[in-house]
Amino acid sequence: MSWRTITYFGDSMLLIPTAILIALILPWKSSDRRTVWFWLLAFGLAGLIVSVSKILFMGFGIGSARFNFTGFSGHSAMSATLWPVMLWLLSGRLPAFWRGVAVTIGYMVPLLVGASRLVLLAHSKSEVASGLLIGFTLSTLFLINQRNTQLKGFSLPQVSAALLLPLVLIGHGRIAPTQNFLAHLSADLAGLEKPWTRADLLKQRQPGYQSFE
Repeated sequence: MSWRTITYFGDSMLLIPTAILIALILPWKSSDRRTVWFWLLAFGLAGLIVSVSKILFMGFGIGSARFNFTGFSGHSAMSATLWPVMLWLLSGRLPAFWRGVAVTIGYMVPLLVGASRLVLLAHSKSEVASGLLIGFTLSTLFLINQRNTQLKGFSLPQVSAALLLPLVLIGHGRIAPTQNFLAHLSADLAGLEKPWTRADLLKQRQPGYQSFE
């Protein structure tokens, strides 16, 4: 499996439809009717925090040259919010040990996504680490909140159906234009001809610094 395939597990083209799928399944499988609203709050908050951080940088130049920070890694934050919850949901009626294994895998996937963003030079360490922190915080708070919730089990056909959409999207491989959209939106909000870039932030640093752009 290539790093580009791994990084797709954090792409909005995959995560947003999967998050909607989770929201559609939860009222059917959860004993608590509020679960779906807690989920929408957690995932929506992750997206909002990431988007605001990117707009602040690309529109207004608010970042940190010292920490090479231009906004939270969306792939890291969103995947860390979604995959622990997705695996928790699918493993809801498994024995405790296997449920723990499934949720652990849900936490490991975002770590691989974060590593892929570094390997592909898409983000700095500070952006990946802070993105993972945000996502893991939100997913963990959600799971703690739902620790007493009873989930109905999935039959094999139901698990296959739940995984069908993510698998189709992974196979398709189309990347969401989220970054370009936020770049144009940021420039418009700030009245700029073009958005701020990492190169703009780091232009005062010593020559020879390797840009992540």
